Amino acid sequence: MIRHAILSLAALLPLAACTAPPPPASASAPTPADLPPASAAGVAGTVSAADPRAEAAGLAMLRAGGSATDAAIATMLALTVVEPQSSGIGGGGFLVRGTADGTVETFDGRETAPAGATPDWFLDENGEVPPFSESVRSGLSVGVPGNVALAALAHRQHGRLPWARLFEPAIELARDGFRMTPRLHRSLAGTAERAGWTAQGRALFFDAQGTPHPAGHLVVNAALAETLEAIAAGGPEAFYHGERAASLAATVAAETPRAGAMTAGDLAAYEARARDAVCGTYRDYRICGMGPPTSGGVAVLQILGQLERFDLAALGVDNPVTWHLFVESQRLAYADRELYLADADFVSVPVAGLVDPGYLARRSALIAPDATMATVAAGVPEGAPRALADGDEPEERGTSHFAVVDGANTMVSYTSTIESAFGSGLMSGGFFLNNELTDFSRSPTVEGRLVANRVEPGKRPRSSMAPMVVWDPQGRPVLAIGAAGGSTIPVQTARSIVGVIDFGLDAEAALALPFAMAYGDAVLVEKGTWLERAIPRLRALGHETVTAREVGLKANAVLYRDGKWTPARDPRIAAQIVVP
Repeated sequence: MIRHAILSLAALLPLAACTAPPPPASASAPTPADLPPASAAGVAGTVSAADPRAEAAGLAMLRAGGSATDAAIATMLALTVVEPQSSGIGGGGFLVRGTADGTVETFDGRETAPAGATPDWFLDENGEVPPFSESVRSGLSVGVPGNVALAALAHRQHGRLPWARLFEPAIELARDGFRMTPRLHRSLAGTAERAGWTAQGRALFFDAQGTPHPAGHLVVNAALAETLEAIAAGGPEAFYHGERAASLAATVAAETPRAGAMTAGDLAAYEARARDAVCGTYRDYRICGMGPPTSGGVAVLQILGQLERFDLAALGVDNPVTWHLFVESQRLAYADRELYLADADFVSVPVAGLVDPGYLARRSALIAPDATMATVAAGVPEGAPRALADGDEPEERGTSHFAVVDGANTMVSYTSTIESAFGSGLMSGGFFLNNELTDFSRSPTVEGRLVANRVEPGKRPRSSMAPMVVWDPQGRPVLAIGAAGGSTIPVQTARSIVGVIDFGLDAEAALALPFAMAYGDAVLVEKGTWLERAIPRLRALGHETVTAREVGLKANAVLYRDGKWTPARDPRIAAQIVVP
């Protein structure tokens, strides 16, 4: 199994974990003249999402005078309808909010294990780990969804529009129907067994012969419209309490082959939480993201921090040495991440030690521009637990990122997920339920040592999601960015930040950069890019196992440059999301 090998902590030079770290001393809030011009008719600010109809939902909130938080919530709700394979109210997410004065807040809506879950949750009757597919297509994989609670928490603190107003675009899309994109059609065809597991899924997306409806087919999801209308009218209580919560829990319990299945009480007990941000600097840009239970923010910061002593701009974007250094930094970050990162409510995560400048300098010193590290192991930061073992998790393909900025230059970066494509395949109220619990290490021990990311009651599984916000050296908001794609998320995000800062690329060009990622001692490069032709050079630098293949990348960003905010999505998916 490929390890989610991605992340830990160590980050940039003066990295620190904090709730609202102050901006650099040289920073100053933008003047009114710095505010972005209208990006759409009558809208100050902009939205980037994986589907243009979700972008339109967010822009409608900005046009109505809503905040970036309002727009992000409306975007998430619309994605529940038009991108059911990737995200939505049946899953969870992380939201990072950064303001023009440098204030940063982060909100955790990660799913939780039910109260009856135990460390041997995924083990069979012989104490063995069964095939992954058996764990996914089961109630064992479903965590208590967190996106609705996350939206409610963020809206209470930073919403301007009424709660119900945020639901209007999504309700209209579900009730009146939306046209299936080529991307959704391909996802259905490739994951038909899971997407069509339930009668609800088959009725929505497949014909009588079990074939996915073609691109352009009008999908009407009346059940989801009713669910969204109930939450709009009744608030999050309509999701976490009462008949809908009982029905959701019963759906999961019916497919859970052991005691401890999800109950209505698990939903009633769920809470989204404000968390400490993790912030650092890279070439005088201030960068902030989520801390545990996701490993994504610290991974991005660590990758960048370990690269800062190298002059990447001088090396150049098309230089194999640049990408060699990038891969080597990943390897160090992944090693720390696998050992230390987990839900900090349950496991002592040595964040301070991992981001200590001295520790980062020692880790960076292991990287050489003309050779490959023979072996890579986790470091030993101050406060590191001594009795943990490495764990692993599967790849995820059911994730979506979206970025928003409003007229006040407040940035919101939000990553939402149901884990795999179409999550567990189970549906309730017209939406797919996540398989997020498979982000736990399914084996609780390795060679007699506990795995930090083991299953425990009420625990949140480790994630790779990395919503980030960035301020320039003058303290002005400049970039909100993130990605989808499991363990590739921090790599996609760090790569694009390097593209913007080191190579001066615009947002779309930064997202379009070729992809290279380390999986242990092996390196994957993106097929069809110049990196494929550079494989001999990478091997000469010591990367013995380098392979090229197509990769499923999906990132979104908004970037302030030349006096305006510009939204961008990864051009690799542009043709896949054309609305017929």
